[in-house]
Amino acid sequence: MKLSSYAKKLGIHYNTAYRMFKRGQIAGYQLPTGTVIIAEPVEQTGARSAKQQVVAVYARVSSSENKKNLDTQAERLISWCNAQGWGVSKVVKECGSGINDQRPKLLALLANREISKIVVAHKDRASRFGVAYIQTLLAMQDRELVIVNTADTEEADLMGDFVAIITSFAARLYGRRRAKRKTQQVLAALQQNGPLHEPEARKNS
Repeated sequence: MKLSSYAKKLGIHYNTAYRMFKRGQIAGYQLPTGTVIIAEPVEQTGARSAKQQVVAVYARVSSSENKKNLDTQAERLISWCNAQGWGVSKVVKECGSGINDQRPKLLALLANREISKIVVAHKDRASRFGVAYIQTLLAMQDRELVIVNTADTEEADLMGDFVAIITSFAARLYGRRRAKRKTQQVLAALQQNGPLHEPEARKNS
């Protein structure tokens, strides 16, 4: 498969795919003419051998974040999947809060039973709440939500959810521009009453 076709299939820019190829993140080779050929993924064997694995990666950032982070997040997910020997069939990138349960692109992924694996960087990229329900429902359909980073402690996980709730309500009460400042004020007030640490990697909802 040509690199241009591969990029189109995944829904990513050609330059992004070429950069990943040069880094060795995508298996393939370059012809003397300069054309890059991507190796076709090997069909999976095992419990789902009778049905081809269809892997989708889902990257999300909150609407207040830099949208360019979506490309970086998606690239890392594709690289991780390639390292597992999984050919990525679809790349979905979405902007929106992890608390928002009306994200059309995620809902479309969940509704598409052709997709056997949905890969996310962290569980809060899929949703701030109810991830266990999503995993259970997908498992009932012989599908899977794959979470790449599961290293956070329970305390850090709860803290991330807490910050997300405060930010969400602050945005509704004061507007998104003031939400971050109001959230920081609440955390500062709580900090005065005891140790309270916001995980650095979980500040964005």
